[in-house]
Amino acid sequence: MPVSFTQHHLAARVDRRLSAFLDDWRAPVSDPGVEAAYGLLTDFILSGGKRIRPQLCYWGWRGAGGDDCDEIISAAAALELCHAGLLIHDDIMDGSQLRRGRATVHRNLAELHTGPGAEAFGQAGGILLGTLSLAWSDALLSSCGAEPPRLRAAHHLFDAMRTEVISGQYLDILGQLRSGASVDEALTMIRYKTAKYTVERPLQIGGALAGASLDLLDSYSDFGLPLGEAFQLRDDMLGTFGTSSETGKSALDDLREGKHTVMYAHAVQHATPAQLAHLRRWHGDPELSEERAAELRQILADTGAPAKVESMIEERVSAAMAALTAAQIKPEAQQALTVLADRLAHRTT
Repeated sequence: MPVSFTQHHLAARVDRRLSAFLDDWRAPVSDPGVEAAYGLLTDFILSGGKRIRPQLCYWGWRGAGGDDCDEIISAAAALELCHAGLLIHDDIMDGSQLRRGRATVHRNLAELHTGPGAEAFGQAGGILLGTLSLAWSDALLSSCGAEPPRLRAAHHLFDAMRTEVISGQYLDILGQLRSGASVDEALTMIRYKTAKYTVERPLQIGGALAGASLDLLDSYSDFGLPLGEAFQLRDDMLGTFGTSSETGKSALDDLREGKHTVMYAHAVQHATPAQLAHLRRWHGDPELSEERAAELRQILADTGAPAKVESMIEERVSAAMAALTAAQIKPEAQQALTVLADRLAHRTT
């Protein structure tokens, strides 16, 4: 069966499991406002998204010798609930208006009400709904049906993953307050905010549920960390040079937010005094215009930052593929992960 078809089939199975789970966890209060909020959350979870983490969890399981079954689909779907909750919180922190080409959850909540308190209500409600989705991820993973010792091992990795991604997010918001992160500091942030959370830990969680050896879990780390960094470096490129139609987010968000990406850190190190002054004046301005954004993008290009990031992506993809080749992993999983690695690092959306 072609890997592309298998991945599409997997995503559909995860969506069906999520839909069934959400049907079981409807609003416990018979209040129209609460029911509307639950409806928004359900719609956000089930609408859009690449289902990257569930697919990596599945192939981590299969790579360790696990059979195709409902157990791993439930565990994989739990990762998507975790991801949804974190995205809702991230959008509030970033002040984002779009996600997956649609209004963010907190913006939708705000639009349910009128008056001066609507925006604050939307943000507060979004925090609650994001937390609810995170709580549901625990419930779904705990009920996936895995053997207790393996489930405990997977839950330990799940807990580590959440601790790491929150720490990475904290580094991200710290970077916006500081004068500027170095390339090494920016890489540390993306390792914890994205690389471990997006690739390494989902693979290891699937592997642990299948009883993977410590050697295989280490191989998943050797593969997952560089690939996860490549994924985020690509995301930063798309966030700055992509379009909203491609990414589903505003092309101004990262620049208005003042996101301290590896690309920005490289530009700061190699900018002329005039370029540096312009970067520091406009990067992070919440009122940044399209015209000023174009000027920032040109400075990034003139300092060689995009080209540097492209070379870093390729270096990390090469390291990931070397680790995958050396891993003692089932052939079908190796094939699927090879295809996924290329798509994650070289995607256009």
